Amino acid sequence: MLPPREYHDLAYVPGGDANQRLDQIAPALSQYATPLAPVIVWIHGGGWEQGSYHQNPARAMAAHGYAVASIGYRLSSQAKFPAQIEDCRAAIRWLRAHSSEYHLDASRIGVWGASAGGHLAALLGTASAHKAFDVGDNLDQSSAVLCVIDSFGPTDFLQWGDPPVPAAYNTPNTALARLLGGPVADREALARLASPVHFVDKDSAPFLILHGEKDPIVPMQQSVVLDAALRRAGVESTLVIVPGGGHGGASFADPKYLSQMAAFMDRHLRKPAASTR
Repeated sequence: MLPPREYHDLAYVPGGDANQRLDQIAPALSQYATPLAPVIVWIHGGGWEQGSYHQNPARAMAAHGYAVASIGYRLSSQAKFPAQIEDCRAAIRWLRAHSSEYHLDASRIGVWGASAGGHLAALLGTASAHKAFDVGDNLDQSSAVLCVIDSFGPTDFLQWGDPPVPAAYNTPNTALARLLGGPVADREALARLASPVHFVDKDSAPFLILHGEKDPIVPMQQSVVLDAALRRAGVESTLVIVPGGGHGGASFADPKYLSQMAAFMDRHLRKPAASTR
């Protein structure tokens, strides 16, 4: 069997920041069931202030006939929100604009992210109609995705845990404050704009959401409220609570969860192509 084809440090913003790049792994051409491969986009976590697109746990999906793109984005020390979602959408548009070059099926793109990456993946799946997030090149291409796997990502910055928004959350010494440029109390409009749950409507993408029962960083409530909002809007959503699970870790690598994620992607990215929004 031929090895996957790999491309590294592809600049999706010409002349841009070092983090405005992506790695891409594609099945060997002999493995294609069709001439073009559906695409899974991975978005790394790290509190919007660390992490790297070179770390790509989704790469194993290339063995199942997917192209897997791991995208970087400007960190909060470099640029404040909405730079991060602007970068993610620019990367999606770039992949579509270069789909023929890399044998990608531009009509079948799904996204998966964890923690801060889960937040950005959720925004991709809910806020596609918010065109202000589309800036830069390839604006003739859609930045919409067909499905989302959100692993323990924040979703509502105006309602954080129970009780909502504890006092310690409204300080300048949090990862979120560094993302927004100040605490939520001083950035409420921007915090709402950054919250995927506030964009949910009937046109949102289908979601598979995973969250640890004992997550000490992102309250489980964040996934519960997103799941509920999607269901109210009539959108497919499955919430999986990982018993005893924390903020990521080995419990999420259980084969039953990996199989569930693979089946979810297969169901939405292998079906007849739908028009992108």
